[in-house]
Amino acid sequence: MRTMKRLLIALLACALVMGVAPDVQAQTKKKTTKTTKNTKKKGTAKSGTAKKAAAQTPEAPRDVVLPANSNDCLFAIPLQLDRPYGPTNAPDGPGRMMEVVADKAHPNLFEREHNSVWYKVSIPYNGDLVIDIQQIDEWDDYDFLVYKYTGQYFSNHVMLNKVLPVAVNLACVDSATLAENAKRPARTPQQKAGQPKAGEEAVAQQPMGIKANIGMNPEAKDKMLTKKQKGAFIKSIPVRMGEEYYIVLDNCADNGKGHTISVSVQVDAYEPLVLFYDKKGKRYVDVDLMILEKGGQGGERPIVRNEHYKGGRVKFVPGFSYTLYAKRDGYFSVFREFNALDLMMRDTIMLYQMERTERGSSFQIKDVYFEDGEAALIPGYDSVLMDYVAMFRNHPDVTFLVKGYVQSYGVDAEADMLLSLNRAKTVKEYFVKNGIEASRITTAGMTKNEIKRAAAAALDKGGGFSGIKVELIITGKTTDK
Repeated sequence: MRTMKRLLIALLACALVMGVAPDVQAQTKKKTTKTTKNTKKKGTAKSGTAKKAAAQTPEAPRDVVLPANSNDCLFAIPLQLDRPYGPTNAPDGPGRMMEVVADKAHPNLFEREHNSVWYKVSIPYNGDLVIDIQQIDEWDDYDFLVYKYTGQYFSNHVMLNKVLPVAVNLACVDSATLAENAKRPARTPQQKAGQPKAGEEAVAQQPMGIKANIGMNPEAKDKMLTKKQKGAFIKSIPVRMGEEYYIVLDNCADNGKGHTISVSVQVDAYEPLVLFYDKKGKRYVDVDLMILEKGGQGGERPIVRNEHYKGGRVKFVPGFSYTLYAKRDGYFSVFREFNALDLMMRDTIMLYQMERTERGSSFQIKDVYFEDGEAALIPGYDSVLMDYVAMFRNHPDVTFLVKGYVQSYGVDAEADMLLSLNRAKTVKEYFVKNGIEASRITTAGMTKNEIKRAAAAALDKGGGFSGIKVELIITGKTTDK
């Protein structure tokens, strides 16, 4: 009998140490191995191909480790608007300081901090504060409070309840309903503590893919959810440029899991789809993208910073100006400055052409104008060249040819050849004047045969000429041998 008890105790200790949840990764490996064996039998794949495919399989997203002391107000994690933070590991404990404790005068607070984490966010423009929290485990019980920062000694005032939250969500999680929807029994106290019931199958511990979302949005009706209420979202609060808000998120459940939090400010804005396209390759490409927002109290604010941006919607707020910079190896960088008012509501897509830096790539320019019969640029009509100046300035290793064009009926081909060359030289002077090294630029005009062909084509079309004024052709790189 004693031997049996010792055996049961040993098994129980092993279960607590190793965990009762099934090893999903191990199951996946077993399935993969089985599939590979079947494939080998059929002769449809080699082991080398299978290994290569396995190596290319993307890893599952890893948890963001919460910084040390982030469960204290003084070490609140700064959040970026419209940029999700997480999934995190589970908050663990109340921290060194117990900032939030309910009392008789202030019952609508945490009774105490259980497993908390503090966040803070600066407001760049006027609007309504929106918070979205996705908890990894639906059985966790996350609550949150929102405080408006009041300046020096803020955390002390929070601790003394001299500063009260401007938004409160303490609603309980309806675990019974979740269990019914998932068609599985509610967790027992032993399960909540991580201990399985005797004889219970491990499958009862498997995640069901349900994520109970809580947060704050303008569509919600309740301005506050107390402990006696059930719900998920509270109504957004109006916020103003320059303000700062603190969010304390607390998980009442022990042995819980983490979350993902996203904060934004709802405001009338344009949200076009920003894409980058390789016309020659006929495909969209990912880029190293940075977009800065200018005009707020904090100066420049990065709203997009992604080394592998594959496309998506970006929010541009009226009254602010923006700088966009995108780069990718083998392509010219894209640099644009614009105001949100330049965007129209119908502009649902901002499509940028990614031009290759390879030899032979060319850019035909039509929107530049010369004096009639002369090589001089018409003032005010040369600004289109500045886009190309910026493009080549960002790639000092690229060399190129400037080729000039004329509209000619071929009456005096020699004079037209000279005029086209002089126009190319004028454009070269423009580039050099604006910071491009002269040694990187060669010039050429139209040949006599090109002028004859252009004149014949114009006569065949009833007097129509090609609209090309200048062409820039990549000749190579200074590093080429």
